[in-house]
Amino acid sequence: MMVRILLADDHHIVRQGLEFMIEDILGEFEIIHAASIQDIKEQFQTQALDFAILDAQLPDGNCLDILTEISQQFPEVKIMVFSSFDEEIYALRFIEAGADGFLSKLSSEEEIKTALVQLFKNGQYHSPLTQALLKIQQHQPNALNPLNQLSERELEIAKLYAKGFENLEIANELSIKQNTVSTYKKRIYDKLGIDKLIDLIDLMKKYHDY
Repeated sequence: MMVRILLADDHHIVRQGLEFMIEDILGEFEIIHAASIQDIKEQFQTQALDFAILDAQLPDGNCLDILTEISQQFPEVKIMVFSSFDEEIYALRFIEAGADGFLSKLSSEEEIKTALVQLFKNGQYHSPLTQALLKIQQHQPNALNPLNQLSERELEIAKLYAKGFENLEIANELSIKQNTVSTYKKRIYDKLGIDKLIDLIDLMKKYHDY
């Protein structure tokens, strides 16, 4: 049975290296190449895919922006993100968005082959680190992402502060009173254990796209 695999990375050498490894694992297979988010969208729409191995960041955007949509539209396609992004910070974000696995580009050749074998055999790959993160998330979700402590409104206001909005601008943007914004700010800072805007910006950059 022919297995059809989409390899998405803007570096040809990365796609070629993965293809060489896949040759050692599978018998019959066909590789479909993509080098951009637009390529990924087009290939999902026009090809009957079995697997997709996607770099997280491509020249025209982040795969996180399209992952939920394609995973819901094509649930039969098993997707693994293969990225240089920090696994400890980003793995769960991609898995929650719909990926069936996350593999660091810093992994050894043996680890990459193990991941590919598990992906092709089981339709999923979770590294020991990702497994540990999933377990922590299940029992202590705030330990991994402090922003989980914030309510939807608090997160909305935190994002505006991180973008440089002042209290009055936030009040006008959300149609609330300025002193209400100040109250939210204190609540946000208390929950996150910070006292400076720069600390909030750092947390938003690390744990949330804003």
